[in-house]
Amino acid sequence: MAQFHLTILIFALIFVISSSSFIQQPHPFDSLTETELKLVRKIINKTYQVGPEYRFTFQYVGLNEPDKSLVLSWHSSPDHNVKPPPRQAFVVARDNGKTREIVVDFSSGAIISDKIHVGDGYPMLTIDEQQAAITLVLKFNPFRRSITRRGLNVSEVVVTTATVGWFGEEETERIISMRPFYLNGSVNTYLRPIEGLTIIVNLDKMKVTEFKDRFRSPLPKANGTEFRISMLKPPFGPPLQNSIIFQPDGPGFKIDGHNVRWANWEFHMSFDVRAGLVISLASIFDMDVNKYRQVLYKGHLSELFVPYMEPFSDDWYSITYLDCGDFGCGQSAVSLEPYTDCPANAAFMDGVFASQDGTPTKVSNVMCIFEKYAGNIMWRHTEVEIPGLKITEVRPEVSLVVRMVTTVGNYDYIVDYEFKASGSIQVGVGLTGVLEVKPVEYTHTSEIKEDDIHGTIVADNTVGVNHDHFVNFRLDLDIDGSPNSFVRNELVTKRTAKSVNTPRKSYWTTSPKTAKTEAEARVKLGLKAEELVVVNPNRKTKHGNEIGYRLLSSPPSGPLLVQDDYPQIRAAFTNYNVWITPYNRSEVWAGGLYADRSHGDDTLAVWSQRNREIENKDIVMWYTIGFHHVPSQEDFPTMPTLSGGFELRPTNFFEQNPVLKSKPIKITTAKNCIPKND
Repeated sequence: MAQFHLTILIFALIFVISSSSFIQQPHPFDSLTETELKLVRKIINKTYQVGPEYRFTFQYVGLNEPDKSLVLSWHSSPDHNVKPPPRQAFVVARDNGKTREIVVDFSSGAIISDKIHVGDGYPMLTIDEQQAAITLVLKFNPFRRSITRRGLNVSEVVVTTATVGWFGEEETERIISMRPFYLNGSVNTYLRPIEGLTIIVNLDKMKVTEFKDRFRSPLPKANGTEFRISMLKPPFGPPLQNSIIFQPDGPGFKIDGHNVRWANWEFHMSFDVRAGLVISLASIFDMDVNKYRQVLYKGHLSELFVPYMEPFSDDWYSITYLDCGDFGCGQSAVSLEPYTDCPANAAFMDGVFASQDGTPTKVSNVMCIFEKYAGNIMWRHTEVEIPGLKITEVRPEVSLVVRMVTTVGNYDYIVDYEFKASGSIQVGVGLTGVLEVKPVEYTHTSEIKEDDIHGTIVADNTVGVNHDHFVNFRLDLDIDGSPNSFVRNELVTKRTAKSVNTPRKSYWTTSPKTAKTEAEARVKLGLKAEELVVVNPNRKTKHGNEIGYRLLSSPPSGPLLVQDDYPQIRAAFTNYNVWITPYNRSEVWAGGLYADRSHGDDTLAVWSQRNREIENKDIVMWYTIGFHHVPSQEDFPTMPTLSGGFELRPTNFFEQNPVLKSKPIKITTAKNCIPKND
């Protein structure tokens, strides 16, 4: 068996690629480098004294979205011999209690825009200020006395941060709620909450502004919360066989900086502190015309809404997170583990973001790329109708996966972009991690006295609270060019005319309608049978069909909160599964640029109320994956991955099956790598 594991180490192909290891002209969508982040800090420091001690902190630093026409001109030019668009950084900073928006231009080394944000909401929380708030609370004497009165050891207490939302207040402060948990025999932090304590920290003042010891609740047991394989005790199972991934000819993809080429696809990938993984300029090679054709200009995670369904408790009613806007889905992204998070044939890229004082923070191996063969069939056919002849043709499917995992508190979100040689892009989201639980006095359902415990008893004195996950993606599709239209192709039942000589009484046919305005393009999936297609009305196949890509959705889930509930006002982008808007480079975050404590007045739902024209325009699709999560005992102490997603699939984009002539790959077993039975 030892020889087998050694073989894996020898043949595993792991490539660690850092953005700083290539000296070349930056791609317009390259993430800001460590050098650039240091330069941003240096330039701003000429005007402002930066750092928490001066009450000037960096809340967001990212690439300032370049002009799209300039990017496309640069990208389409031979050998990129056209001057790229200006490279700039967009900075959101807190400056003595105000939010400042700054644009830094790298070529001039100067601030070219500087303004104070006027409006509701606050910028994303930084890791540094959350840690400072935690340290503050752990040293706060009234808190320490409350812990001691409960008979608990302060050294075993872990404190986490939670945003508090907005519930109709006219004036708000930049405050967060602090939530304590007890270890003492467990490392599964979120499964042992200490409830009954109200702890509010003002982040601008870095001060505990409210503290109440309201009541004492049962403390869930540490027993049964362990999840580390090194600490678990036999029996183990179910048994799974060891496996090996070996590509004798090496990986089928090539990486140049942040550009990736694989099979018939090419695209750019980058990292943003708020969105995490960003896919740009995805094009597919069409053999019939001998060129790459545009599909996706830019796609990324836009917002993640997680409301919990316990509205009556002071500890719970405000738990209605906008994870990307509150905590940063990139800032919360974690280093991926070779062989487990990503297979042995994966390549890795690092991510870099600015910490609170503007200095760079690197997250190693934050994104991975790998070829996936899961035994799927790309296409097949067995021809048995010809007398004396049987023909079988099968093509195994290999795809390319780009992955990120973001751990926002108790939940781990696995975000995959899967590129298929057939032209499809599948986007998947996997939910795993640990439940958010509420302590109760019950250990069995027969003991329940209330009408509603707002969840499921998953362990002694432990209720997994009902909640939702709504994951929104911004997809700037450019189907063979930027001017596109959105077609709702309804499948309509027809009765056969009595005058027609047929025993059939009904059939269905298509009734396509091109949406002219934003209002006509808002879709609640599942209400009627329809295909949703983004087409290029200016390009047609040789048979006259408009080329396009259609959306294949996962089972739809929409919000169950009432429309005037404050969390739903802030997350109104979930009111529809699909939205179409005209391209606007300032409209990026579905929950608004300033999501923390926002009033819902700068969201996708508000932008769409302008009801702009979208026919034959540069348009953006917004799609929300929804999960209603009723916890079960199988989700305890860690949760098996729950998956959802969608597919962007070519529809009359090619003249025929684009993988018809794809040669079958050779799939073999490496005999020398097969272990002997012990």
